[in-house]
Amino acid sequence: MPAYLAAQNELFVGDGLVLEAPAGEGTYVVVFEDDEETGYFYALDTASTGNPIQTALHIYDVDSVADKDKPSQVKIAWSEDHRKALLLINDYPHAVFDFEARRGQCRTGFPLPMHNGWSQTGQQWDDSALRHFA
Repeated sequence: MPAYLAAQNELFVGDGLVLEAPAGEGTYVVVFEDDEETGYFYALDTASTGNPIQTALHIYDVDSVADKDKPSQVKIAWSEDHRKALLLINDYPHAVFDFEARRGQCRTGFPLPMHNGWSQTGQQWDDSALRHFA
C-alpha cells in the first residue's frame, strides 16, 4: 500500500518542535513533539469526545541523542487509506500508528499502553508495520 508525505521539517533535537500531520481524509491527526527534553509521537482522533489524544509513543530523551548538534529531518507519512501513520527521522522509521487496529509501535516500546483499548499487546517495534508504507 503506497503512502504519502503529510509533513516534514528540520529538527535540532532539544530545540523544541511541534509537527502536526492530519490525515488526508477523516478525523485522525498525528503530532510529533520535541519539548526540549523528550521526543513524543501522538495519535489523535478529533472526533473523540473529551481528550482527542488516543495514545502516545516515546521517541527519545534529548540527553541520550548523540548527534543532537546536527540538523535532522523529521517526516510524517500516511498510508493511502488514511488510517496508518509513520514517523521518520533522517529517513529511519521510529514509530507507527495504526488507527484501525488501535495500535502504536515505537523503537523504545515506551510508555506502557494507556487503558483505553490502544496497544493492548504493548508498543514494541515490529518491522512488519512498515508494509503499509511500501
